[in-house]
Amino acid sequence: MAKTIFITGASRGFGKLWAEALLQRGDKVAATARDLSTLDDLVSKYGDNILPLQLDVNDRAAGFAAVAKARQHFGSIDVLINNAGFGLFGSIEETSEQQARQQIETNFFGLLWLTQAVLPIMRAQGHGHIIQLSSVLGLVTLPTLGLYNASKFAVEGLSETLAAEVKGFGINVTLVEPNGFATDWAGASSMQTTPMPEYEPIRAGFRAAATDDIFGVPEATTPAVLKLIDSPTPPLRLLLGNQGHPWTKAVYESRFAEWDAWKEISIKAHGK
Repeated sequence: MAKTIFITGASRGFGKLWAEALLQRGDKVAATARDLSTLDDLVSKYGDNILPLQLDVNDRAAGFAAVAKARQHFGSIDVLINNAGFGLFGSIEETSEQQARQQIETNFFGLLWLTQAVLPIMRAQGHGHIIQLSSVLGLVTLPTLGLYNASKFAVEGLSETLAAEVKGFGINVTLVEPNGFATDWAGASSMQTTPMPEYEPIRAGFRAAATDDIFGVPEATTPAVLKLIDSPTPPLRLLLGNQGHPWTKAVYESRFAEWDAWKEISIKAHGK
């Protein structure tokens, strides 16, 4: 059965790839982009099944207006895919206030505003699915991506809480957590700090580890995302790619080993 999907950041990368896959199978898509011309090819190909919407997700009022327009145009919104975001590369010490605020504003607050905008619609319908594009870096961290890590950790906490709050309304929430993929996330879509020479060894190690074989093929994610959208019982978290599961498992095992080593001290700190 055809669904209506609202997806942000549809100008390129995962957003555009998934938007087209949904349109190809007959779903209706409200697709947002800061530059509407990036959606011209989809509009010419899919006509009335796509509603292109100009949107900067940092603008809360504009986000609410875009959601209202999509609801009025299509009659419902079954799925929200909060895909818009970018990566800020650089050490924490190098990061300017403006860069830090812009990273959190887009990746966290932009997602929050669209989530808030769609919730009344989904509650009134009695169903809905909110899909938050997080990252494996919302579960584990990498040096030189500190503010990006922080933004995705925030998305994780927000969305896990949201899932508990809206379950009774028939609304599902899923965190999609890709590992590295060969999109332009680390290219044209990214921002860079002004490098300090003291952190060059850290950057060099990061570059050396970022070999081509660790990056997944973006198109290979499409069947998983379509299956997720179609599932009557979607998971709270869905890792995408072959790196995330073993990496996250190893990190969490290390965390529990450390927590266990300090367990007695932790318990005594309770005071009773």
